[in-house]
Amino acid sequence: MKIIVVGCGNVGSALAEQLSSEGHDITVIDTRQELVETVSVSCDVLGIVGNGASFTVQSEAGVEDADLIAAVTGSDELNLLCCLIARKAGGCHTIARVSNPVYSQEIAFIKEELGLSMIINPQLAAAREMARMLKFPFAMKVDTFVKSRVELVVYRIEEGSPLCNVKLKDLPGRLLCDVLIPIVERGEQVLIADGNFELKAKDDITIVGTQMKTIEFFKKLGKPTAAVRNAMIIGGGRTSIYLAKQLLQMGLKVKIIERDRKRCEILTEMLPKAMVICGDATDQDVLLEEGLVETEAFVANTNFDEENIMLTLFAKSLSKAKLITKVHRLAYDDIIAKLDLGSIIYPKYITAVTIIQYVRAMKNSLGSNIETLYRLNDNRVEAMEFLIKENSPVVGIPLAELNLKKNMIIGCITHKGQTTIAKGQSMIEVGDTVILITTQTGLHDIRDAVK
Repeated sequence: MKIIVVGCGNVGSALAEQLSSEGHDITVIDTRQELVETVSVSCDVLGIVGNGASFTVQSEAGVEDADLIAAVTGSDELNLLCCLIARKAGGCHTIARVSNPVYSQEIAFIKEELGLSMIINPQLAAAREMARMLKFPFAMKVDTFVKSRVELVVYRIEEGSPLCNVKLKDLPGRLLCDVLIPIVERGEQVLIADGNFELKAKDDITIVGTQMKTIEFFKKLGKPTAAVRNAMIIGGGRTSIYLAKQLLQMGLKVKIIERDRKRCEILTEMLPKAMVICGDATDQDVLLEEGLVETEAFVANTNFDEENIMLTLFAKSLSKAKLITKVHRLAYDDIIAKLDLGSIIYPKYITAVTIIQYVRAMKNSLGSNIETLYRLNDNRVEAMEFLIKENSPVVGIPLAELNLKKNMIIGCITHKGQTTIAKGQSMIEVGDTVILITTQTGLHDIRDAVK
């Protein structure tokens, strides 16, 4: 597909890199020449320096023949204008990044009136992922499928856990829980685990199951299954506003620490039920005075990666809180992973994956459609939710007889509203929703999983 990406910042560069790696014809546009040069060289894509909202610049990028334009600059208004011009000039699909909370109540109206294919909000998407993690404070990552009826939870096995030295085939008999553990990350290895795989301490395991079965599983491990009761958020940016609103709706007590006084006044007006503290969170005394030791969740959510990392390390040294760290850049991701910063949020990847899901849905065949896509284990694993719309090679055959490609596993099947863990005798029917997990990334259709 021919795709134009307007904006070469964190989101645009990540999007160009991943779409290019999947074989699409990518052109990037930005007014900053140095960014265009960097992205075009590193991602092997065509780069154009100019205003993405200009008809002339879009024409140079080939908008008349483009299948999709994704406008992901830091300006909501510019993004909307880019998409509007592209719709008039080429009639292609359009995706706009819109982040301002002022527009949050008007998204449906804007999308319909401007004829947009999708509106994506990186800050809101990041806040939603943070909120999911606070529902399962012991989990490193939580994703949902089938309208939140199925959960995918990443958990690190601790020393002395009932899971230590247990083979996966023996797990159902040990814990009497109907969940699936399809992925195990051990050191540098990411594996699709079979029944003979023996779990060890410090393994990062991926658990797939319905919400109730997942809760039951962790109860039997002796883990708290209730959400945290309070949260301390550092930084008063847009992500913090979206997160605070969700946490307040969940009944949590929310405290936000922001150093800018004017920003604090805005936060107080927008979040009257939250406690807003005007102070410098890099001052250890401020954190201690505001109850760092007692807080149940600590979210380092400033715009500076280094500050977020240092704040999380300090919180970890004094508190047993659930830790969430926002990181924008990935230059030192290997080092960051070794610091044990709790759950790490990369907003630019969340946004890129959402757009890639849409692109794959455009490209796939008529047999199935990608409903949800998540990337796990440093993008080495994909979990996809497919809706089976017509007969295909996977329909009506017991899974034990289905000739799947290597390193692929079907986790759950939802049939007429009932979700079950996939077993050897399970069969997929037209209209079912299927969750496929694989280390072979880039699938567009459920047919791609069959040899």
